[in-house]
Amino acid sequence: MLTALSPLVTADTLSEDALPEATRDDVTTRARDLPRSHTLLVAIDGETVIDEGFRGHATDETANIKSLSKTLISALVGAAIDRGVIESVDQPVVELLGDRVPADVDPRVSDITVGNLLSMQAGLERTSGGNYGAWVASSNWVADALERPFVAEPGGRMLYSTGNSHLLSAALTEVTGRSTLALARDWLGAPLGIAIPPWTRDPQGIYFGGNEMGLTPQALLRFGEMVRQRGRRDDRTVLSADWIERAWQPRTRSFFNGDDYGYGWFITRIADRPVYYGWGYGGQLLYVIPSRAMTVVMTSDPTPPSRGSDYLDDVEALIAELIEATNPSDPEPSP
Repeated sequence: MLTALSPLVTADTLSEDALPEATRDDVTTRARDLPRSHTLLVAIDGETVIDEGFRGHATDETANIKSLSKTLISALVGAAIDRGVIESVDQPVVELLGDRVPADVDPRVSDITVGNLLSMQAGLERTSGGNYGAWVASSNWVADALERPFVAEPGGRMLYSTGNSHLLSAALTEVTGRSTLALARDWLGAPLGIAIPPWTRDPQGIYFGGNEMGLTPQALLRFGEMVRQRGRRDDRTVLSADWIERAWQPRTRSFFNGDDYGYGWFITRIADRPVYYGWGYGGQLLYVIPSRAMTVVMTSDPTPPSRGSDYLDDVEALIAELIEATNPSDPEPSP
């Protein structure tokens, strides 16, 4: 059974010194000692308290954020819904894809909604894992993803698949007549003051939805801080608070680590506090901890075989230390 976490909890009262120096030094050292760590950024109540690069890397250098891209795609979908470009998460994706839908697909494809794709509940055979190579080698990624057999019903169990988020990128492109890159720069990059460089495109020229995006860790921190502040940046609304609440609502559960999953965000508890995070292969991580007014970015070497949940556990031990160091004795925040 999924646990409903309060998505828009407010920050507990923070101490005057939000992060003790001893904690800052210990967390930085432990992060540096992780075998593939590249950068660590921590902001508390809008102030950057840790900004460290390891192994020759820096927080202002572009990093391949891998599947953390899915969290950005989710934000673009939310921005499209806020603008009325997409009707709602309940809209069938075939209405948005138009002629990109092959004529001979299973009729159940018409039942797949935007929300099903965001929460990885499309029901189609996965394009990730062992199927990834053949999918990205295909001549048409959208058609290949839609022509895969159903292994569950739409809205059923979670089947983590990058094809789902790529279908959302294609839908955004089709319905707006603009590239996903242009939308990302307009809807996220400009209001956040961050650069979004071009990334991989499929054979039809659609920007890869859900993998291979490049952002600096500092840009990720700004994005995470915007989300933490309920979609606002410098008194400007980037995303509606309603969308963030929807994205942070548990919809299904991850097979990989048992954590809940919303719309492009994993949902868990660390040190008995609600935590929301995006996760990319190899250890590309963005954590938002509203009850501590805290945002954490961690990037790592994306090229060797991922240690998956083991590496995630190591990073979350650091998150727990950060949470516990900021007023560890205060009560659990009210829903």
